[in-house]
Amino acid sequence: MAPRAAVFDFNGTLSDDEPILFRIYAEMFEANGRSLTQREYIDELAGHSEEEIIGSWLGRDRPDLDELVAERIARYREAVADGSTVYPEVRAAVRHAAERVPVAIVSGAASEEILPVVSAAGLGPLVSALIAAGDVAEGKPHPEGYLRALELLGGGIRAEEVLVFEDTEVGVAAAKAAGMYCVGITRTLGPARLAAADELIPEIDLASVRRLLA
Repeated sequence: MAPRAAVFDFNGTLSDDEPILFRIYAEMFEANGRSLTQREYIDELAGHSEEEIIGSWLGRDRPDLDELVAERIARYREAVADGSTVYPEVRAAVRHAAERVPVAIVSGAASEEILPVVSAAGLGPLVSALIAAGDVAEGKPHPEGYLRALELLGGGIRAEEVLVFEDTEVGVAAAKAAGMYCVGITRTLGPARLAAADELIPEIDLASVRRLLA
């Protein structure tokens, strides 16, 4: 059965930006008294919302948590505003998907950091629905974001007819809990940690998306 919709995670999936995110978090956390290694970021934090990442590392009851989240978003936007982290082969793959099925983004990132990158990459008009951190009460691994995307896509599309691309364990868990077919992108965590996905590919490219939507 060919998929009737395609949904993409953003950080690390559409946008190859996990190294950039790590650098920003590491600099911020060091300035706030707790260092962060790349292994700790990958093992414990990648894939979660910025509120969850900052709160879990620096303390959820910090009075300046909102300010730290705003700083993280601003620094990210400055680093990737040109859309260069969305590679040409990814852009081609998304265009191919959008010519055939509705396309959505489900992310733990804030909409104000997703939209400028997607727009700069020329993909804005192709995205039928965007579910960002502020649109859900529960972030990944909870399936709320994917179930909300299913509602917005409409057209009688069923969960099992949705093709999802994710690069983290929490993202794969969210997609699978929503009853969707999940493809794990292995460049962030590697294949072993994404074993719960229905299949694995190293990166998004036109050939893979063409095959998966056939």
